[in-house]
Amino acid sequence: MAFTGSAVCNSFKTEVLTAIHDFTASTGDTFKLALYTNSASLTKSTTVYVTGGEVSSVGTGYTTAGNSLTSVTPALSSDTAVCDFSDTNWTSATITARGALIYNSTATPDNEQAVCVLDFGGDKTCTAGTFTIQFPLPNDTAGILRLA
Repeated sequence: MAFTGSAVCNSFKTEVLTAIHDFTASTGDTFKLALYTNSASLTKSTTVYVTGGEVSSVGTGYTTAGNSLTSVTPALSSDTAVCDFSDTNWTSATITARGALIYNSTATPDNEQAVCVLDFGGDKTCTAGTFTIQFPLPNDTAGILRLA
C-alpha cells in the first residue's frame, strides 16, 4: 500500500495524554478542578493553579484548591484522542462560580500545572444544595480535552 499523506499517528495522540500529564485512570497523575468567581483572571495563558478569585471556602461547602477528579483513560474517537473525567460535585454548598481551572496537582505545590480553563459563560449559583460539574460525552466533538 502506498503512502496516503503526512499525518500525526493516532497512537501518538493518546500517548501525549499519558506522558507529561498522565491521565491514565487509577495509575496516572491527580487532577483537580478549582472554582472561581468573575474576579479571577484566568486565560489560555494561565500556567499554574492560582488562588486569586477562587470561590470562598468559608462555610460554603467548597474546599480551597477544589475537588480531585476521577480520570478516564484516554481513548480515540474517530481520529481524535479524548480525555474525560467523571462528574464532580460539592454537597451542602452555597457557591457562585463563573468558571473553573483543571490542573495537575501531582506537580510540586509551587508549580501545579494548569490543564484548561473553563468559562461557564455567566455566574452559576447554588444555595445550600449540590453544585455539580457535569463533563460532556468523551467524543471527538464534545470531549473536555481533545487532540485532533
